[in-house]
Amino acid sequence: MSSHQSENVTDPDRTSLDTIADFRRLICPLDGEPLTQLGHTLRCPDGHSFDVARQGYVNLLPVQNKRSRDPGDSREMVAARRRFLNAGHYQLIADSVASAVLDTFSGTAIASCLDAGCGEGYYLRCLQQLIAAEGHCPAELMGIDISKWAVQAAAKSQPGGTWLVASNARLPVASSSVDTVLCMFGFPILEEFSRILKPQGTLVLVEAGPSHLVELRNIIYASTKDEHTSEKQFLVGFDRCERMLVKHKLLLNSASAIADLLVMTPHMYRANAQGRSAALALSKLTLTVDVSITCWRKTGDMVPGLT
Repeated sequence: MSSHQSENVTDPDRTSLDTIADFRRLICPLDGEPLTQLGHTLRCPDGHSFDVARQGYVNLLPVQNKRSRDPGDSREMVAARRRFLNAGHYQLIADSVASAVLDTFSGTAIASCLDAGCGEGYYLRCLQQLIAAEGHCPAELMGIDISKWAVQAAAKSQPGGTWLVASNARLPVASSSVDTVLCMFGFPILEEFSRILKPQGTLVLVEAGPSHLVELRNIIYASTKDEHTSEKQFLVGFDRCERMLVKHKLLLNSASAIADLLVMTPHMYRANAQGRSAALALSKLTLTVDVSITCWRKTGDMVPGLT
């Protein structure tokens, strides 16, 4: 969603963005009523309005729902993640995730995917590239993040799709309207994901494995424990239909790449000064990438409070 798209929202002949479609089934974060785009504004029947920013995103995170003045990743974290990802260090993860998501589109003419915690949009951009390469029909791509800095960067980098500042706890999306929800290293709110997914829709859950970045963790912490990963055989209201692992060695051969990795992760703020200094003094580091990608098919509505 962008100011350019606002002017051409009903134009079926757009060619520069022919692999992306606008997501139309948004709801007001204040009262849950449908939002309609009029020019550069989204408006609900009760008169609440939300402007499309010049960068091409919409802020649908009411101030009363913020837990801090500037929630989510900082501008510095977003910039570091953008440099690190654009350098291709996580390309194998991105390729595997894009392939898993595209497989969920099988048999769907125009599918929709919401990246819940999209960051600066890297993984949706990779998905868009695969959709174009495979000649798939246009897909409705939407990225949501609680960080305005992340969403700004995403909208600038990919002037298509729909980009929203919002919370996974209260997604401004109509019920039963999304084919696939992607959650990358984030905070899955399963009840909300189930609500917005269509019947038989798919949740693609990407999580760090037990040895993910273990070499970095051994440097910055006095003692380490395995990263959390979901080994659940079931989620209430879902069937597990596929699980794959991405595991390989990654060489970072510059101090700047190591610094970007540290800044873009929570480790920067969890480690003590001595641990951070030890990592930032390195000019080369070999790391283990260990990630699980699990696809869960929705089988029924969740009972509130059950996860």
